[in-house]
Amino acid sequence: MKIVLDSNVLLVAIGRKSQYRPIWNAFIEGKYQLVISEDIIHEYEEILIQHSARGISDYVKEIFIESPDVIIQNVFYKWEAIQTDPDDNKFFDVAIAANADCIVTNDAHFNVIKNLPFPSVKIITAKEFLDIVINL
Repeated sequence: MKIVLDSNVLLVAIGRKSQYRPIWNAFIEGKYQLVISEDIIHEYEEILIQHSARGISDYVKEIFIESPDVIIQNVFYKWEAIQTDPDDNKFFDVAIAANADCIVTNDAHFNVIKNLPFPSVKIITAKEFLDIVINL
């Protein structure tokens, strides 16, 4: 399974005591592939520096560099599908370019994608993905 993980889900999934920790653990165990781009890596880094303990950003980046389950995807076309928060388009564009199975997000801005006839990608919440990874 190839997924794109929004930064809001990564942030809640890496916490040791978080109910969403099984999402991170499933990635570490190789149960799914994570599709990212340079832009997504920069956003992850920014969010982790702002909202997590010191050093976590470097730790996560190192895991991404070493993991065989990370796909670095180049984007050659920008769909501009999310008008309300254009910064979120990087996740959609990567998902389309990589033919990802879904985008995992808790951000309501992505709901507009659910109504697109083309290109389409499944949008699921962290809770929905948690239910999936628990059963992998």
